[in-house]
Amino acid sequence: MSVLEDFKKLKAEGTKIVVVTSHEYWSAKILNDTDVNGILIGDDLNMVVHGHEDTLSCDVETIAMHTRAVKKGAKDKFLIAGMPFMSNRKGFKEAMDNVEILIKAGANALKIEGVDGNEELYAHLSQSGIPAIGHIGLTPSHHNAIGGFKAQGKTKESELSIIEEAKKLDKLGCIAIVLEAVPQHVGAAVSAAVSIPVVGVGAGLDVDGQALVLPDMLGFSTDFKPKFVRTYMNGADLIKEAVNQFAADVHAKTFPSEKETYAPAKEQLLKK
Repeated sequence: MSVLEDFKKLKAEGTKIVVVTSHEYWSAKILNDTDVNGILIGDDLNMVVHGHEDTLSCDVETIAMHTRAVKKGAKDKFLIAGMPFMSNRKGFKEAMDNVEILIKAGANALKIEGVDGNEELYAHLSQSGIPAIGHIGLTPSHHNAIGGFKAQGKTKESELSIIEEAKKLDKLGCIAIVLEAVPQHVGAAVSAAVSIPVVGVGAGLDVDGQALVLPDMLGFSTDFKPKFVRTYMNGADLIKEAVNQFAADVHAKTFPSEKETYAPAKEQLLKK
């Protein structure tokens, strides 16, 4: 069964798809032993890993570097690499060269923001046996054009436009759609309009799956929390507590203990 057929089967069965981001080996290794269906290595790493204010300065080699690391840790998961800003907009050949880099880095599929101007690329990827996932609604790399990081589909005109974009992605051979930051009824309408799964990022309950950024859901991102994020643990506080306990143990001279210290060799003891 092809990936496209498998994804359509999950949708038909009503089985929700779960996607979480990972950007490095250690988190990928943990996620490999969880119930997530896919791992996204997206350009959000430009913000949560590298500290930039947006995703625009991320490049293909950065995504590829992180994809290689994630591949080493999550050998059993479906890996999705996001094509960063302008990597698919400088001509068809350069776009396909970038596709090759990311697939060879270990990605099983590529996520591309937007529809208009990307139709030829989506179709060619499908014809080449390379799974593609379209990203519509709020598309972060287009935030300068849409007036910032804000919800989409808030007017009837915008809702209908998003539905039409989803239908195009379905016809162009995408295996799934990421739909970000739209009202719940828009998510439901988009899912009903297409045969492929719609994975929501702040798109309500009625889509075919959900995705979250790992540092957000674990409480590591302390400076900004999007409305659609649910925090499943207070990761930043746990890390601070652990590090402060380590510092306290060092100051109290209780670390390292005997079990954390290497013993001398027997001949060294005999010499004494």
